[in-house]
Amino acid sequence: MKRKPTHRNPSARRTRRRPEPVARRKVLVVDDHAVVREGLRATIDHEPDLTVCCTAENASQALEAVSKFQPDLVLADITLPGRNGLELIKDLRAMQPRLPVLILSMHDESLYAERVLRAGGRGYITKEKRPAELLRAIRHVLGGHMYVSSEISERILKAFSGVPGDAPASPIETLSDRQFEILQLIAAGKTPREIGRQLRIAPKTVAVHNANIRAKLQIKSTTELVRFAVQWEDLQKLAPG
Repeated sequence: MKRKPTHRNPSARRTRRRPEPVARRKVLVVDDHAVVREGLRATIDHEPDLTVCCTAENASQALEAVSKFQPDLVLADITLPGRNGLELIKDLRAMQPRLPVLILSMHDESLYAERVLRAGGRGYITKEKRPAELLRAIRHVLGGHMYVSSEISERILKAFSGVPGDAPASPIETLSDRQFEILQLIAAGKTPREIGRQLRIAPKTVAVHNANIRAKLQIKSTTELVRFAVQWEDLQKLAPG
């Protein structure tokens, strides 16, 4: 027996709906090294939900890019020519208070993370981390959360708890962000002229900062300041965590 052909109503067929494209969140990358910028672009653009809308090599370019491209997140280095990453965070806070900033830096997290958060940043991750961890940090901050390591998170919680008997704050913490940056450059062996050139400030301004640093740290001479800076940074590298 021959089977009768079955006629299906075309309208009864289920139409397969294509999944709606995911809106990609826009990231502005700020770093003074072209190789780093392009590497980050390749990593982020590979993701279906993220894209690099623009890159910038300094704070001034970053502020212009924010106005033009309206990114959802700024991923910035802490060491930038002219105004550093901490100053960029403060500028962005004044410009767009709700725009999250995630700092990606080569510097030890213990040296800068708390300063970044106090300035208004939403997270800190070091460049030694794997790309997958960076992407996780980006999504975490985009989700409205802060991103720091568990060690830094615990330290911040202890600081806010104000437990009696804790060790007094280090005099380093009394330094402004700019003074702190200069102290690190001194520790790295930079001369006042080199510091001024890197930060794009006048030698006289560097001298004023040095004098204020010595006053806050109760150090009498420039030679003692250099010795202190080197010893302090060595201690930070040896500190656990």
